[in-house]
Amino acid sequence: MAEPEQDIGEKPAGEYKQEGTNPHLPTTDPSDNKKPSDTCLELVFKVRIQNPKENDFIEIELKRQELSYQNLLNVSCCELGIKPERVEKIRKLPNTLLRKDKDIRRLRDFQEVELILMKNGSSRLTEYVPSLTERPCYDSKAAKMTY
Repeated sequence: MAEPEQDIGEKPAGEYKQEGTNPHLPTTDPSDNKKPSDTCLELVFKVRIQNPKENDFIEIELKRQELSYQNLLNVSCCELGIKPERVEKIRKLPNTLLRKDKDIRRLRDFQEVELILMKNGSSRLTEYVPSLTERPCYDSKAAKMTY
């Protein structure tokens, strides 16, 4: 089948071409001078719970207008299935604590964030407890023996 011919002056809908440009190169609208990150309405964050055995992230979305510490905490906890009261700190990986709304607004797309949980309701950090096979052997009776 032959394709219908277009008049020279017609351009397909949604296509922007500058005169004298190579038709095989992508074209952009010169009036669009925004950065791609500025045009997105949502930011995506990679979130996980601090855990030495499990290091997988999930992705969550937050609207740019709603970027706040509390919103990040609430959405992260909801998606991970934990209560916000259990979170002691939020860390931007590798080593920066997030403390206020201004810190959250500086985050970028696909930033990695880690929730640090409290241990049994206390303010201490959850610590890694090695299994019996990973712990060195210690015999308290032998330590008290005198020779």
